[in-house]
Amino acid sequence: MNITEILNQAESAPLTREQIVALLNTDNHSPAFYQLLSKANEMSRKAYGEKGYVFLQIGLNNAPCSGNCKFCSLAASHYGLAEEVDKSEAEILAIAREAAHKIDALFLMTTADYPVERFLEMGRKVKAQLPENVLLIANIGDFGMETARKLKEAGFTGVYHIVRLNEGVDTELSPQIRTATLDAIAAAGLDLIYCVEPIGPEHTYDQIAQEILRARQYHVDIMACMRRVAVPGTPLFEKGEISDLELAKIVAVSRIAVNPKISMNVHEPNAVAMLAGVNQLYAETGSNPRDKETDTRTSRGYSIECARQMLAQYGYTR
Repeated sequence: MNITEILNQAESAPLTREQIVALLNTDNHSPAFYQLLSKANEMSRKAYGEKGYVFLQIGLNNAPCSGNCKFCSLAASHYGLAEEVDKSEAEILAIAREAAHKIDALFLMTTADYPVERFLEMGRKVKAQLPENVLLIANIGDFGMETARKLKEAGFTGVYHIVRLNEGVDTELSPQIRTATLDAIAAAGLDLIYCVEPIGPEHTYDQIAQEILRARQYHVDIMACMRRVAVPGTPLFEKGEISDLELAKIVAVSRIAVNPKISMNVHEPNAVAMLAGVNQLYAETGSNPRDKETDTRTSRGYSIECARQMLAQYGYTR
């Protein structure tokens, strides 16, 4: 089956693993590459029209994390920031209030060891600052059903949680525990926000296809792809990064295979991938695992305004 036949099938029947891998093997400098991007863009325009989304993520703390991810600047084994920072309640609430009417979702992110009860209390207070239509999303360590229920009771709409590429190899976290957390999220009735990440040059297309299929298995409506940033001082720094073209291709295949109903994201923002069906971008403030600055808004993190401007350049409006 050639790429045209696979793409013609995409809207009427789920793609198989073999078909997903075949699409990922598309030459990035071939006419088929543009055919692939065009199909993803077509599907997004049909599904989303001109609706674009800006999400804001607040990193609540910079602290050595026991997950020891080999790509992360916050890992305890190679902590790369000049200091540890724990944002105060007043600072977090001020950011939430200022952003509340400019965004579609607010993500609260912590390291894996952040106290759960403290996070839940912060979530309740942040929720009170947000309009009803703004989603509140948790991005925290692994947890079970009790915490999943508490997150929902505290006002969280959903959770960003994934099984990372090379989980348990490049991290000290168990793929089985990560999957159990995904199951708890689904069982509690929370929305799951999924991402294929952190994609590096060494990851195989079969590995990437596995995570695309996992997203489809959980029926995610908000989907993303993220490349690994080569952060100096991290163990995976020497492995480098994938290109913008490669990331755009993976975005396109993910968009086509998962068919998320609300939005497709690329992270970090990538102009080429905007042609592959992306209609949602992240702004960031506070800690960032891909940065060595204590507040990423002074460095890698996009602002709300920059994210909105990029979406507008490709015809997406709020």
